[in-house]
Amino acid sequence: MNQEFIDKCKEIGIHEYGILTTDQVPFEHEVREMCAANRCGLYGRKWCCPPGCGTEEECKEKCMKYKNVFVFSTKYDLEDSFDFEGMTDAMVRHRDISKKVRNLFKEMFGNDFLALSSEGCDNCTECTYPDAPCRFPDDMMPSVESHGIMVFKEAAACGIHYINGANTVTYFSNIFYN
Repeated sequence: MNQEFIDKCKEIGIHEYGILTTDQVPFEHEVREMCAANRCGLYGRKWCCPPGCGTEEECKEKCMKYKNVFVFSTKYDLEDSFDFEGMTDAMVRHRDISKKVRNLFKEMFGNDFLALSSEGCDNCTECTYPDAPCRFPDDMMPSVESHGIMVFKEAAACGIHYINGANTVTYFSNIFYN
């Protein structure tokens, strides 16, 4: 990772970042169990979420074929801790920043990487899962959690904040690379 890339990521809007080796990534079975509980409502509905994104083992294997992971966050202020509209708007903005960071990575370093974002993909109004293949597999960014990663532990390992204070929301993305 070079300083030019980091500087451009900051210009794009990332809040904090860290770099780990993939053996430092906290893959935990409980994360996939949370997915299966379907609290977000996306389980079994999208290619970017379980089970469409692959088994727990397959997802970990996809990540582990890389040596490093660039972990980054975005932070947004909310009116209060019940500002669900603000949280949703922040999630959309985070996805946009994640796409820009992914595109910058591709431009600067090539196509050999795996990009994960938060809360599943938003490329299509309605996903083709499970009836047809993904329309945009090269643009899809599965969620970090769909790959079994415990985000708060990953943030701690990177030395970045998982919680950024009262009335804020923080979202995370990963780019696995060699």
